[in-house]
Amino acid sequence: MTKADLVDEVAALGDLTRRDADVIVETIFSGMIEALRADDKIEIRGFGSFRSRQRKPRTGRNPKTGQRVDVPAKRVPYFKPSKELRDQVNAAAARTAAPPAEG
Repeated sequence: MTKADLVDEVAALGDLTRRDADVIVETIFSGMIEALRADDKIEIRGFGSFRSRQRKPRTGRNPKTGQRVDVPAKRVPYFKPSKELRDQVNAAAARTAAPPAEG
């Protein structure tokens, strides 16, 4: 699903114009980005939580040349799905992977 698909879904569910739906989606994403920038945790019940994690500096390697490269410390976004979301995804995967019943 792309951002445009999400905007279309919001517009269809809310009987909104595409422009209004785009503003809603942009507002939600902007709020989430600002919360992560401020090092706040975002928790959406039944979906999961977002937070930022600090990565330590390390020595990497340029795959093209093999040369060692110092990678600085940085903060990265991290998503942890809720148990409900994991269960729903696993149930959907089990339905599609199950062999047809013989009978």
